Amino acid sequence: MLAVATDEQRLVDFIREQATATRVEIQARKRLSGGAIQENWLLELLIEGGPWAGTRRWVLRSDALSALPASLDRAQEFAVLQVAHQAGVKVPRPLWLCRDTQVHGRVFFLMEYVSGVAAGRVLSAGAGAQGRARLAEQLGANLARLHQIRPPSAALDFLPVPQRSPALATVDAYRRYLDTLDDAYPALEWGLRWCELHAPRDSRLCLLHRDYRTGNYLASEQGLEAVLDWEFTGWGDP
Repeated sequence: MLAVATDEQRLVDFIREQATATRVEIQARKRLSGGAIQENWLLELLIEGGPWAGTRRWVLRSDALSALPASLDRAQEFAVLQVAHQAGVKVPRPLWLCRDTQVHGRVFFLMEYVSGVAAGRVLSAGAGAQGRARLAEQLGANLARLHQIRPPSAALDFLPVPQRSPALATVDAYRRYLDTLDDAYPALEWGLRWCELHAPRDSRLCLLHRDYRTGNYLASEQGLEAVLDWEFTGWGDP
């Protein structure tokens, strides 16, 4: 059993206060693989007293040093997780947000740990045809629940709502990005022009994950367990 290091005492105090516990001990702490944009740490905890008493496995998620400007910050991602979880979308249960950078050095939030496999090659090799079909169905059903979340949403008021066609708004955003680059990319410009000319006229705004792919969800023998990495979420048309 590992002793709590002095520099972790603020984190222990934060968890104890949020969990209304009498004592919290971090028994193990391990950085999880992946997370090029954010850092994820698995905390194995022993909690005494309060509603969370017992052994717990939670994940601490904070910005990595290579965070992208286009991604949501951790407070915003935490709000997205709360809304998605309340809507029945399969996500890790969000627990608490900490804005005090004295606790961990960066803003972070805690969520429940979800076991499962994310690597596509492992999922393909081990699931079999029936398992893959079941997983695809569950991914679609989960996506349908997500797309039932529509603006306006007071909890997600930091997400800009497109004032015109979401497709055209996305074209505009990519054009603005290309304008910041030194080199010209005529093939991309041509593609954006094609998208502009063929953009759908009618749109239905809802919440989009925007990175819904293998590697960003966890699955087990029972199927889909949770969708991860919500830092690119926004309003759009699926």
